[in-house]
Amino acid sequence: MVARIKIGKSIRGILHYNESKVTEGEAKLILASGFAGEIETMTFGNKLKRFEHLTELKPTVETNALHISLNFHSDEQISSTKMQEIAIRYMEEIGFGEQPFLVYRHNDAGHQHIHIATTSIQRNGEAISLHNIGRVLSEPARKKIEKEFDLIVAESKKYKQEAGIKPADLEKAKYGRSSTKKQISNVLSAIVGNYKYTSIAELNAVLRQFNVTADRGQEDTQMFAKKGLVYSLIDKEGNKIGVPIKASAFYSKPTYRNIEKKFDKNLESRKPFKPAMIKKVNGVITKYERLTIQTFKAELNKQNVELVLRINDQGRIYGTTFIDHANKTVFNGSDLGKAYSGNAIAQLISSSDQLRTYLKPAISQATYLKPVSGETNHTYLEPNTATDFLNELLGKSQPDYMPRIRRKKKKKRNQGLTL
Repeated sequence: MVARIKIGKSIRGILHYNESKVTEGEAKLILASGFAGEIETMTFGNKLKRFEHLTELKPTVETNALHISLNFHSDEQISSTKMQEIAIRYMEEIGFGEQPFLVYRHNDAGHQHIHIATTSIQRNGEAISLHNIGRVLSEPARKKIEKEFDLIVAESKKYKQEAGIKPADLEKAKYGRSSTKKQISNVLSAIVGNYKYTSIAELNAVLRQFNVTADRGQEDTQMFAKKGLVYSLIDKEGNKIGVPIKASAFYSKPTYRNIEKKFDKNLESRKPFKPAMIKKVNGVITKYERLTIQTFKAELNKQNVELVLRINDQGRIYGTTFIDHANKTVFNGSDLGKAYSGNAIAQLISSSDQLRTYLKPAISQATYLKPVSGETNHTYLEPNTATDFLNELLGKSQPDYMPRIRRKKKKKRNQGLTL
């Protein structure tokens, strides 16, 4: 089991998020501890009023709302009754057993999980300390509950190998399937806070796997200058579909300023996973005497690694990005070392001329995605390729060694007779 705690200033926002999931059929309220009346008859106003009655007792404490999620391994099938027991036990262990709290069972991901909404203000008007609550209280509680309820241990080899929590099991977003905001929100919830990326380009490498893209706008725009950010759905060719949605409109507030704060932190936290990524890539490289793009990507996929290639208009690979879905890390090839950069991988696979031959059988393995505003002008080669793009690409590619044809200059004829 994995426990995550978000501390905020708006219990209304937490309630609105969970209740909207209930309305959309993606969640169900399974427990209302410390509330009077039946769950079925409780309105949004009833729930909010119960919390606000407490928060008004200590208005000087602005950060008083907790949004907790308890996530279980994707192989575990847990009844709602057992989830209720786990939630109660967990809240007791972290010192919130006497607080009113609501427990929602969500079904919007590839693993079972519950969300808990509560406040830190007690009936006597005093606030429960939230300092280091994750490390000091939540972690010991999680470990104790794993043993008590016979759950798969988060640190276990099984959990790590199979990436127990599977937000990436989300279906790719598709325009028209359901509301644009809902689909983008599901993808953002699974990616933004879980993957270790160090730039918007690296974040986009992951988001595009699920037909979503983040856009800062052109560099000469007010939006870019003010660090604005919008999210859009994209089709299989990488074209944006529908109306872009501002980052601030989503509950999790995945704005550029908030995402930017993660870059340095992610740079450090992904370091321990660098050797594992290199080992996976080397395992594929050393396995074959001759390597095609199709084989390279397929072998990496077996290890839950996605290879994103950046290709210029001439069809040359000039950049690589490796996404490890198991460890949720994103590395540009150059960050792994020169041997994994775009130039090195291009040389490894073939020459520019031979690259055209190797791309042909990969038509069903890659997709062309157009560059996003504010990023380096490039294209991406990803799973499920667009045939039209490859046809165009193959037509443009030229071998590096093609000699330049020099044409002989024609001698000018005399324009008239000399007398």
